[in-house]
Amino acid sequence: MKRTKFIQAVVLSIATMVLLVTPSCSKDELISPVPMPSGVSVDLTAVPYATLSEYRFFDGELKDQYPASGVIPYAPASSLFTDYALKKRFVWMPAGAKATYFTDSELLEFPVGTALIKSFYYENMLPDGATRILETRVMIKKSGGWIFAEYVWNEDQSEAYLEMDGSYQQIAWLQNGVQKSTNYRIPSDVECLICHKSNSIPIPIGLKPQNLNVDYNYADGSMNQLQKLIQVGYLENSLPATIISTVDYSDPTQALDLRIRSYLDINCAHCHRLDSHCDYRPIRLAFSETDDPENMGLCVEPDEFINTALTNIITPSNINRSVMHFRLNSTDENTRMPLLGRTLVHEEGVQLLEDWINSKTDCN
Repeated sequence: MKRTKFIQAVVLSIATMVLLVTPSCSKDELISPVPMPSGVSVDLTAVPYATLSEYRFFDGELKDQYPASGVIPYAPASSLFTDYALKKRFVWMPAGAKATYFTDSELLEFPVGTALIKSFYYENMLPDGATRILETRVMIKKSGGWIFAEYVWNEDQSEAYLEMDGSYQQIAWLQNGVQKSTNYRIPSDVECLICHKSNSIPIPIGLKPQNLNVDYNYADGSMNQLQKLIQVGYLENSLPATIISTVDYSDPTQALDLRIRSYLDINCAHCHRLDSHCDYRPIRLAFSETDDPENMGLCVEPDEFINTALTNIITPSNINRSVMHFRLNSTDENTRMPLLGRTLVHEEGVQLLEDWINSKTDCN
């Protein structure tokens, strides 16, 4: 009798333990094709890892880029042009850590342990029309500052491997039904620093309140991106009532002046600013500075001779006498702008600049 009671007690104890450690699930949850988050791993003593998968930023197949719990997608109002590559961007922070707002135009101050993830991919790749990720760039903030980690994807899209020396990939794809091709450049860590620096110290580029003050279509619905970061605990709730913000430069409903200023901010301002790579140039292209047309180069003589036709950085109503138009329309490594990140002409960006130059009739 005592032995029977003892066995019953053991069985009851085991059953109770199972109930305590097994989460309750509905039938739909049991057959869900999306795995439960495995937990992001950013060990600051071990990063950068040899492979992208070691961070566990994504659930399911790595190529699907399905963000794990705590990995938040984002997109700036206007995107940096990189030979027509599409991009997926994500931010992750350690538990309890929060970013801080300073001004509309300054980068958010991110806590140690933050990881910024950006994947570059193309759709309609030739010859089979597939979608293919070429690279994923990760910036991680350690106690000594930000570090770069460049991951290059393998052919079957099952993994991306750390490569910091730079490389090329010959690609071809259909862009709005038109075939394009390029020898795509995957940057080295030295090339990353050229654009991502202030006083030679690595920094991110696009994560400024002015660029994030727009809605994003999250899995659980559309929401302002700054409010989303506050909601998930990634940003201090100290934003001003109004933020002076960039716009989507491809949106024709926006004012032309705002569109070109937003384009130059995301594509050019990180170099054309104080303590950066093109600090010596006589223009300042941040959105917060281009409300003064002289900072954009309007009626400003160039600091470098290219040819006698190019009389100003921007010559009102004359694209053929404007240095900026010449550089944006060039693919020559010695004259193009930006210096890095593109081998092709951004046709839509050049057209936007042409429209703006032709709209100017004087130096104001």
